Amino acid sequence: MKKILFSILTFSVCSLSVLATNPVMTSMPSLTIAPDGRAAGMGDVGVATQADINSQHWNPAKYAFMDSKGGISANYTPWLTKLVTDIDLAYIAGYYNMGDRIGALSASFSYFSMGAVQLVDYSGTAFQEAHPNEWSLDLAYSRKLHENLSMAVAMRFLYSDLNNGVNASVTTAAQEMHPAWTMAADISLYYKQPISTPMGESYFGLGFNLSNLGGKMSYDEGTTQNFIPANLRLGVSYEIPFDNYNRLMATVECNKMLVPTYESKFAENKTTNRMSQEEFSSISSVNGWWMSFCDAPGYTTDEGKVVSPLAEEFQEVQWGVGLEYSYNRQFFGRVGYSHENYWKGNRRYVTLGAGFHLSIFSLDFAYCIATAPSNPLDQTMRFTLGFDLAGIKDLVNNRK
Repeated sequence: MKKILFSILTFSVCSLSVLATNPVMTSMPSLTIAPDGRAAGMGDVGVATQADINSQHWNPAKYAFMDSKGGISANYTPWLTKLVTDIDLAYIAGYYNMGDRIGALSASFSYFSMGAVQLVDYSGTAFQEAHPNEWSLDLAYSRKLHENLSMAVAMRFLYSDLNNGVNASVTTAAQEMHPAWTMAADISLYYKQPISTPMGESYFGLGFNLSNLGGKMSYDEGTTQNFIPANLRLGVSYEIPFDNYNRLMATVECNKMLVPTYESKFAENKTTNRMSQEEFSSISSVNGWWMSFCDAPGYTTDEGKVVSPLAEEFQEVQWGVGLEYSYNRQFFGRVGYSHENYWKGNRRYVTLGAGFHLSIFSLDFAYCIATAPSNPLDQTMRFTLGFDLAGIKDLVNNRK
């Protein structure tokens, strides 16, 4: 059971960056968690890799290149297991490809449970047990614009309930929190260039995804407004065939949150460069997207090193690299690395993964090994079970 102050509940779930001096903080942090075993095994990268059932999270434009007509997957992630045992993420994704001329429809549902939380007031008196949760539901349409290029648009409904009915036991309006919701959209592109080599067919891929472009969320009926994790993600991948059975895919990816920070050169207080809650809440979503590229004020480290505003902006770019080895496209081994700057969150970890794919179903697993000290993400696991609808249909027809 976790005991936390009601007044800091929002902060506790909006940032995992306990060591950062100027982190990017948002509501709905679960939207930034890699939900599937394949991408998580490659350092949380997936915008430019080969299309799979869980492309909805990374780049729904990839569905237009799926060979199969349809599929569905179930994903499960026990979260922050080094700290607690009752926080987890469940994710379901599916798609149906109607052909190059029509395109593909895809959807996903994500549910993030924050377990049981014993809420206490400022005097330390417990007044309610809450079960905070947040979920999202989205629908996307993807279509090939060219034989090598596809595009997708997605619409997403976001819902976050941090108090789970607590208001019935709260006597002062200042303590009240209410469920928050908003809408968001994604725009993505995927380019796949087949390459013939002496060892077999290969490909080069490029991916682009602008995700969670939408309104802000408020837990206090508009008094304060919280950004959702709008994100820009870019990546490149290349597959190297060694023979007809053995292949190696390498991918590099970077992403940047399109969200301003509290410490900003646009703050009214030029002494601390820190915005007040009211000042930060007044920034619109669209202005926040543009400000995120130029708001860093710069800082001086504990060692006396001066970091320029431009250098701090680049520190907000999180990057990852991944490798995927496949044998006969049935057995997979994966490794990756994800890096976030120390001053922006310090989430740095190596990932390992494995997969087993048949014509009917697939199994994928990922394991996280933190490289930063005291990282709560250490030993995080992810599990994915996928089903190919065309393969199931063929199996049923063959048995008739």
